[in-house]
Amino acid sequence: MSNLSPEFMQTLRSLVGTPNVLSDPADCWVYGYDNSRKHNSPDAVAFAVTHAEVADIVRLCRDHRVPLTARGRGTGTSGASIPLGAGLVLSLERMNKIVSTDATNRAMTVEPGATNQAVQEAARASGFFWPPDPTSAAFCTVGGNLALNAGGPRTVKYGATRENVLGLRAVTGLGEEIRTGTYTTKGSIAYDLTRLLIGSEGTLAIITEAVLRLTPLPEARRTLQATYAQVRDAAAAVARVMTQPTTPCALEMMDSGAVDIIRRQSGVPLPPGTGALLMIEIDGPEAALDSMLQAVAGALGGTGLLEIKVAHSAEEVKELWTARKALSPALRTIAPNKLNEDVVVPVSKIADLIDGLGDISSRYGIPVVNFGHAGNGNIHVNLLYDSQDSQQEKNARPAVSAVFDLVLALGGTLSGEHGIGREKRDYIDRAIDPVTLGLMRRIKEQFDPHGILNPGKIFPPQQ
Repeated sequence: MSNLSPEFMQTLRSLVGTPNVLSDPADCWVYGYDNSRKHNSPDAVAFAVTHAEVADIVRLCRDHRVPLTARGRGTGTSGASIPLGAGLVLSLERMNKIVSTDATNRAMTVEPGATNQAVQEAARASGFFWPPDPTSAAFCTVGGNLALNAGGPRTVKYGATRENVLGLRAVTGLGEEIRTGTYTTKGSIAYDLTRLLIGSEGTLAIITEAVLRLTPLPEARRTLQATYAQVRDAAAAVARVMTQPTTPCALEMMDSGAVDIIRRQSGVPLPPGTGALLMIEIDGPEAALDSMLQAVAGALGGTGLLEIKVAHSAEEVKELWTARKALSPALRTIAPNKLNEDVVVPVSKIADLIDGLGDISSRYGIPVVNFGHAGNGNIHVNLLYDSQDSQQEKNARPAVSAVFDLVLALGGTLSGEHGIGREKRDYIDRAIDPVTLGLMRRIKEQFDPHGILNPGKIFPPQQ
């Protein structure tokens, strides 16, 4: 039964129309999950299609002190869009317009429900792209990308979401409209609230419009695959690549566990003795690409290198990426349960991270498979366990805790692109000192004094 009053529900229906409100538990159920595989059903779901409707809904929730969780398509892995306090879920999936594309000013104005793929297609038609490219691009929304500061392989050269947004329109927890940033690519006026809102997971304000910073499509691209005897050899190669002038637009790494899965599941041919694999892409002017390729290939050479493959056609590019793209689906066939932590360490510490993760795997009896965006040290640590195995179930969370301790000891951070949400909330005070965390809480209070926006996320409960 809903905990929302008849008065609240009647007003909500008057604001957005009865067809745009769900209250039957069976209908609401699906809006209580995300890709963290956790679930908590909301009391009701509302679909907004305009900025004014969002503002009206926030004010209604403010007046009735109803918890309000904004969400897109629920593809996140941190539990950020799960309504922990029940209340109302505000779905922005129908606010999906690409308002305008301005090639001259390299800008695109979009609503939060537009998918990343729709943005890429619209940008491509004008000769541009938007750098954030998460694996879920076909399904995830721009609003979700903004909420979590999404990244992807291209982050190593072009930056994550924060570096590719010019300005925002949003509604605070008081129901007040704010506009942040500028339409220009250069601007310096007071506090940078745009970057503050990006990555705040809907706890400060609900974004209703974003001006994205577009990048011209590169003239040409080259793709390479390099295999190594050991992860430490591959990590050393990553460090060499990142210290020479040509910055790759993608630099992905897979450890021995990932390589074994690729061999078993996809049949991709790899040299005997392969213990690690790198996928590298470079882009730029066609006239310069051969020399850029030679520079990167030279940096890839060294101890433990087994083979470098260079793709010479679109079909060969597809074949080289088959191994990387086959990995995530294959992981779900290895063990019934998976904890995926997207930690980041300095590039110089990647080998130490992988070695330490091997020790954690042995200590807790849980297989660990690692891959990710090695060019900026963002490694996806996958702990594969079976919840029906009592010892593995008991050890899973302590193993995650040990992973975070290791990452922080290496000078890293808890998340590169998945955000904190509910999954990492209880660990955040290990990464952020008490004074800074207290300041963040007070910032939250200024934007959302009644605490209605996505409660229970990012900050651990106060004692």
